[in-house]
Amino acid sequence: MPRSLLLAFLLATGWLSAQDLPEGFKQLLPRGRIASIDNPVLVSADEAEISADAWVLGVVIDGQARAYSLNLLNRHEIVNDRIGEKNFAAVW
Repeated sequence: MPRSLLLAFLLATGWLSAQDLPEGFKQLLPRGRIASIDNPVLVSADEAEISADAWVLGVVIDGQARAYSLNLLNRHEIVNDRIGEKNFAAVW
């Protein structure tokens, strides 16, 4: 694992604090600063305002499908959603 990735992981999990960073390493976003999408508003594929060739992360649970735009997930990384009685997180 590259050193910078390991440091980022240790920061994100709380095993390392910002004060413990090696010289020259900068933390760009503080832990917990990327907001998840909770209770997403869903639209049909015909109503979605994305191009037909856009990349999506697809989920199918109990025969029900969801598609999350990767452009959206690049900014939020996590969608907390529910299908029927099942809660799940779509993570990018």
